[in-house]
Amino acid sequence: MTTLKNRPRTALLVVDVQTGVVRGNHERDAVVANIGGLVDRARREHIPVVWVQHSDENTKRGSDEWQIVSELNPDDAEPHVEKNYGDAFEDTNLEDVLAGLGVGRLVVVGAQTDACIRSTLHGAFARGYDATLVGDAHTTEDQTPWGAPPPDMVIAHTNLYWKFQSAPGRTAGTVDAMDVDFGPRS
Repeated sequence: MTTLKNRPRTALLVVDVQTGVVRGNHERDAVVANIGGLVDRARREHIPVVWVQHSDENTKRGSDEWQIVSELNPDDAEPHVEKNYGDAFEDTNLEDVLAGLGVGRLVVVGAQTDACIRSTLHGAFARGYDATLVGDAHTTEDQTPWGAPPPDMVIAHTNLYWKFQSAPGRTAGTVDAMDVDFGPRS
């Protein structure tokens, strides 16, 4: 259903599940376990898994904080995209990677819900991708000291509003990990 031509495939996009990014996040272990289950399932179903890693002053490239969490095992053959902005498409090779794989639909998981997840979802959707958020496979840190709602409410709100996103020729939505369908869209 994507508006991108000749892009029938789906990919699992794993955003910023890095040691320093998810440390102390809301329900971190359960979210990482759900992501791990989806990675295993995607591999069994021959669905591309694309790993995204953020770099900034707190998460320097190559540092321990920058590494993907130890519970997940990215395969060196799977694409890795490095980014410096919230939207994983912004100033990266993600679009080229996805085009090369024939991907027009993304299943998105990772962190931080209220930053890189939202930015990447909107970036994908605006670029013509179908974008599904896995509601129990993204997390965020507590930013209540800066006026944000508690993490569970940020996650719930993001799941709610993404469930009802729409645009001509594209689909969006929120599903639980157990309900993810990597199959083609008609």
